[in-house]
Amino acid sequence: MAETTVSAFLDESTTVTGTVVLGGPARIEGRVEGEVTAKDTLTIGKSAVVNARVTGTTVTVHGTVKGDITATTRLELCAPCRVQGNISAPTLVIHEGAVFEGGCTMATSSASSSRVTPITAAVTSVAS
Repeated sequence: MAETTVSAFLDESTTVTGTVVLGGPARIEGRVEGEVTAKDTLTIGKSAVVNARVTGTTVTVHGTVKGDITATTRLELCAPCRVQGNISAPTLVIHEGAVFEGGCTMATSSASSSRVTPITAAVTSVAS
């Protein structure tokens, strides 16, 4: 995987309350309360604590997010992340060790309305 150059970085000592709009690739390692909008790739690092609604093109989470996440291209939840809220993305990757609690909607970015992708399982019973 190619490394992305970061144009904005909120380090561990940073606390932001309100609306954050990021124009290029960005990484959050600090605390954010409110709303985060990324017009490019957003990485939420292991030390990050985000209590906000998060929107971006490609969003990768390693830290803690309490709030809804919408990714227009791809959402990746990496260990040891903890996400509490609803997520929406056309492509979703959840790694072993990631914790997710909430609802999930998967829709193509060109879809005019979100569609829930159902997960079904077949159960076979064996008579004795």
